[in-house]
Amino acid sequence: MPRKLKTPLPPLTLGNETVGKRLARFRKERGYTQMELAEKIGIPHRLISDYETGRLHVSDETLARFSIALEVSADSILGLAGNGHEDIKPSLKILRRLNKIASLHPTKQKAFLQTIDALLKVQEK
Repeated sequence: MPRKLKTPLPPLTLGNETVGKRLARFRKERGYTQMELAEKIGIPHRLISDYETGRLHVSDETLARFSIALEVSADSILGLAGNGHEDIKPSLKILRRLNKIASLHPTKQKAFLQTIDALLKVQEK
């Protein structure tokens, strides 16, 4: 049994986001449902909710599994690496759409990309 510290540790400033909130954010950025992520790391799906809401604390092995499955560093999940946004990757939903566009005839691809470019230009204003 670990002994309790006699002197308190100085507080850590890890931002406003909890580990669970970061897990949920990374999961959503990757386009996974809780069920899909649970299957990917080999745990019951109800535990994903428990981790994300803070009812359960993530063990070192589970942290490693989340890190591998979500393709982010454990430091990012823990809030130790910058603001946690450096590991952003396209979601599965976007990648699936890109694959569909890539399978089109080149002239149709060009039309799609021009439409996307026009929409992005409007959003930038």
